[in-house]
Amino acid sequence: MTKDAKGKLTKEKLTSKWSDWVDYWSVDFNYGSKKEIIRTKNEATNEWEEVWTGDYIFENEWQSFRTKKDRSLEVSSPFHEFESKTPKIAVKVVDIFGNDTMSIIDLAGKAK
Repeated sequence: MTKDAKGKLTKEKLTSKWSDWVDYWSVDFNYGSKKEIIRTKNEATNEWEEVWTGDYIFENEWQSFRTKKDRSLEVSSPFHEFESKTPKIAVKVVDIFGNDTMSIIDLAGKAK
């Protein structure tokens, strides 16, 4: 709904195609390059240690998002040259309700 200067409310249809449900999306073209490290206290030695969680940090390298003034959204990212022999990309998406999800795509063996 939008409200004009006189306070009149107007309904507008927000979703007519699949991309209307997406509010924001971003790509990490080199996912897996930065390990997620946390500091934890070893109870046996009483020392602080850095421990890998087994996960990786998502680093936003490209994004497209909507604003209140500009509701357009790019639905394809620019070309990206991969330097890694085992490239993985991660795509993070946030919908219009604020729900977010991430998908990791392993491109090893798929590129010629």
